Amino acid sequence: MRILVVQESDWLARGPHQQHHLMEKLSLRGHQIRVIDYEVAWRERRNISLLSRRQVFDGVTKIHRDARVSVIRPTLLRIPHLDYVAILFSHAMEIIRQIKEFKPDIIVGFGILNSYIAMRLVRGRIPFAYYLIDALHTLVPFQAYQPIAKAIESRTLQAADGVVVINDELRNYAIEMGATPHKTTVIRAGIDLERFNPKINGQEIRKSYGIRRDDIVLLFMGWLYNFSGLREVALELSKAIDEYGKLKLLVVGEGDLFGELQRIKETRNLNQLILAGRQPYARIPAFICASDICLLPAHKNVIMENIVPIKMYEYMACAKPVISTYLKGVVREFGHDSGVFYVREPKEVLKRALELSSDSQLLNASRLKARSAAERFDWDHIASDFEKTLREMVN
Repeated sequence: MRILVVQESDWLARGPHQQHHLMEKLSLRGHQIRVIDYEVAWRERRNISLLSRRQVFDGVTKIHRDARVSVIRPTLLRIPHLDYVAILFSHAMEIIRQIKEFKPDIIVGFGILNSYIAMRLVRGRIPFAYYLIDALHTLVPFQAYQPIAKAIESRTLQAADGVVVINDELRNYAIEMGATPHKTTVIRAGIDLERFNPKINGQEIRKSYGIRRDDIVLLFMGWLYNFSGLREVALELSKAIDEYGKLKLLVVGEGDLFGELQRIKETRNLNQLILAGRQPYARIPAFICASDICLLPAHKNVIMENIVPIKMYEYMACAKPVISTYLKGVVREFGHDSGVFYVREPKEVLKRALELSSDSQLLNASRLKARSAAERFDWDHIASDFEKTLREMVN
């Protein structure tokens, strides 16, 4: 199949996310993949031109060396608010161009504006699949635009030839937003069980960051959103250093909260907070295996309540127990007997971590349960289900 993907995130700098894994797996199976993406973090860069010309990146791979994905970045107007207006034109022109040149068998949408544009342009001629990893409109950074984004997302869900979601809570959300129930399929997030496994040696990571053998390492990895809960965890750690003396908070990633975490570390002399920054994807399994307990301390908000971040599967595949806030999507996915422990709010994480680490029998049992739960989500099976769903839509 020739598959055209449209999204409003940066394929090159962000992730790897669900779409990267799936599309690279399909590329390895002989399918042709083209992606229209968007430089979402341009506002964070300095000394950039107001206009970015169309760019094409061939042979892109983030996970599998032999995978080949072509990424097209349409012309971008780097002016706040006007950039959204520009998408309506530049992405529409690029989608039309790809329909003529690439002749896709199916289009898969991961965004809001460009997915709506694609759906309208190909309706009745080329199948359009809408793929939801999040409640998309809640991610729009300007709150005033969220009702508009919600209306557009709803319209696209109603008109899509098929809707794919990654968990049961998102399926409920999609149907409430207007998706046709019998056209809405749950294809769960996946995990590379060879890449992420408990046999990986994390001792070199611990040694390089001065972590002692008897230290208890709490790991968070991923994009550092303001609602990630790490601010609260770090502040709680700084308030009771003696009580939590053996705990180390290892944060791997970059994002909105990184600067504030640096300030907390410096102003409070918090040596127990280790900020590793962004790391190559190939090193992530070693970072997880260097930890004792992994974290998802996110705030319970409209962005997080229905989703299951892919980091959860990666943590668990490495046989790490996870402490998470009580998020509806996570609880429904993993329940209470899969090595996941729940707290009401982020500041409770440290106390729960001490309790867990002091009970070696519970800790060891939760490791086994976490790995066993993760083994249900092998990427090869997930990719096969996704491939079958796309073929059925094309046929």
